[in-house]
Amino acid sequence: MKRVFLTGASSGIGLAIAHALLARGDEVWGTSRNLERIPKMPRCHPVGLDLTDRLSVEEAFNCALAEAGYFDVVINNAGGGHFGPAELLPIETIASQFQVLVFGQIQLMQLALRQMQARGDGLIINVTSLASRLPVPFMSAYNAAKAALASFIMSIQLELGNSRVHVVDLQPGDISTEFNQAVIKSVKGDRRYDAKVAKTWEVVERTMKNAPSPDLVARHVLKLINADRPPPRITVGDVFQSKIAPLIFRFLPQRVRLWGLKRYYGL
Repeated sequence: MKRVFLTGASSGIGLAIAHALLARGDEVWGTSRNLERIPKMPRCHPVGLDLTDRLSVEEAFNCALAEAGYFDVVINNAGGGHFGPAELLPIETIASQFQVLVFGQIQLMQLALRQMQARGDGLIINVTSLASRLPVPFMSAYNAAKAALASFIMSIQLELGNSRVHVVDLQPGDISTEFNQAVIKSVKGDRRYDAKVAKTWEVVERTMKNAPSPDLVARHVLKLINADRPPPRITVGDVFQSKIAPLIFRFLPQRVRLWGLKRYYGL
């Protein structure tokens, strides 16, 4: 039985992970900004947490830790996106995305590392995104935040060396969730971008509908928890997104990468 701290447990990937953990007998401290959204399940402890508030992050983790005693696993999963032209994106919007997707996640990692390093054991799984390597048009703040978090994770992995505390960068491709419904869209339009924005959103919606279910991510999370030495980074999604595309793009020059992504989104 593992004691797990899981952010964003009320929907999508987080809820699927919570169900998978509870089904095998683990104890889960699951967070949400709205506690009423977390389903009542045995061994699931609802925790109120707002990633936009540094004090909320610290209080939520420390209160859960006091109740649990320790955490074997911490899963950074909560987040959200913004959709609109990068040229018109307010700095406040970019800052908000980075607070939720970077600074809040890093704060939780640091809190988790302190207690895990003291125990000499533990696993931190950060759900970033394949968009950190294959950016989605008109989601520049989201792409950049996920790339920043992935880079920070790699730095931690270097610094931990042979520690028995493991940090994993889990990068989902498109997963069929309600993520798109929660994406905040720019209210300020621009005729230069309107057609491209509409075309990209159409592709994003179509891809999401045909994507694997969040249960796929949950199964990979269980494998990571069961592994003696979990890999530093894994990609989860359909075969093309998780295997073929990252392999091809790794060796392509930037000009060709841009050409391929423009073709994919019809830009």
